[in-house]
Amino acid sequence: MKILSLLILVLSNQFFSYAQKPRARDIGIPFDGTTGKFNAITDVKGVEVGYSTIISGEGKNVLGKGPVRTGVTAILPRGRTNNPVFANWYSLNGNGEMTGTTWITESGFLETPIMITNTNSVGVVRDAVLKWFVEKHWYKENFWYTYPVVAETYDGFLNDIYGFHVKESNAYEALNTAATGKLKEGNVGGGTGMMCLGFKGGTGTSSRIVKIKDSTFIVGVLVQSNFGAKRNLTIAGVPVGLELKDTLNNVLKAPPIHYRQEGDGSIIVVVATDAPLLPHQLKRIAARVPIGVGKVGGRGENGSGDIFIAFSTANPTAFQRTNFSKVDELPNDLINPLFEATVQAVEEAIINAMVAAETTEGINGNKSYALPHKLVIDVLKKYNRIK
Repeated sequence: MKILSLLILVLSNQFFSYAQKPRARDIGIPFDGTTGKFNAITDVKGVEVGYSTIISGEGKNVLGKGPVRTGVTAILPRGRTNNPVFANWYSLNGNGEMTGTTWITESGFLETPIMITNTNSVGVVRDAVLKWFVEKHWYKENFWYTYPVVAETYDGFLNDIYGFHVKESNAYEALNTAATGKLKEGNVGGGTGMMCLGFKGGTGTSSRIVKIKDSTFIVGVLVQSNFGAKRNLTIAGVPVGLELKDTLNNVLKAPPIHYRQEGDGSIIVVVATDAPLLPHQLKRIAARVPIGVGKVGGRGENGSGDIFIAFSTANPTAFQRTNFSKVDELPNDLINPLFEATVQAVEEAIINAMVAAETTEGINGNKSYALPHKLVIDVLKKYNRIK
């Protein structure tokens, strides 16, 4: 009987390791708002997402050899079609990097995919995107210039970050595998080695359906979460971090010597919508992202790079080089539902990243533990957030 039970347990673990990871709603965490079909940024028609996940080695960190826990994420606003979208960006705390934003501010357009990786790999990914453009004939003109958008968060607690393991091929993989539909979350792509609010973090996504008069729009969000202190973790309005602090105090221990301070880290947030917003309005959308980050416990700490970008896939003929164009614009007086949807989707995307993430051991035995699902639900029940 014991052998049979053990076999069932093994098979169950194997099944769940290959099946799609549970999401926050799957385990009972409540959120406001109505999601799109996939509850993902890919609910915005045309948006594609791809990953390259790099995991190898274990034990003591050997520079250049690992252990490696890192990767690359690619977000293509209109898939593999080069048709720039209106965009803008916002920084809550600038201890981080997102390349190409100066021209976005100046021109009002995002002309490239958005790539997310680790802090030390921004350069190689940026260069790879340029080569990918050449190979794919992204620009049809004989003469062209472009400024790839590449953002980062720091995974050096788990990853041999000074070993420079992200290569050109990884950026290519993320770009070439980009697709619509359901997305993997947690320890994938650029989020592979990231931590969030005292637990394992990484990549997460969510979306909201917004109705404004007779029109229906989608707001989709993708996050790379690597920020915050455990004491501030808040889920569905409940101080989960404080409630779990003593319970897990003897379990969640990092090695005794490490330069990483509690709260260090970053978060990159990409907001997509099909609502007809102009660049100044997308700046306003990006500026609402910190409200969602704050709801789960972000404080914009000094050591955190909190950088956000928003784009609209509406107005497909807006970008012109020599011709006049006409565009649709949502009146400012009707924009509030999009603000609310942004806050809701950011909040859920961060928690989705944490729910999907798995306990990870990296360099020198450094370990980041997964969010304990059952204990979280017990705390939410204690506060009557769920029955």
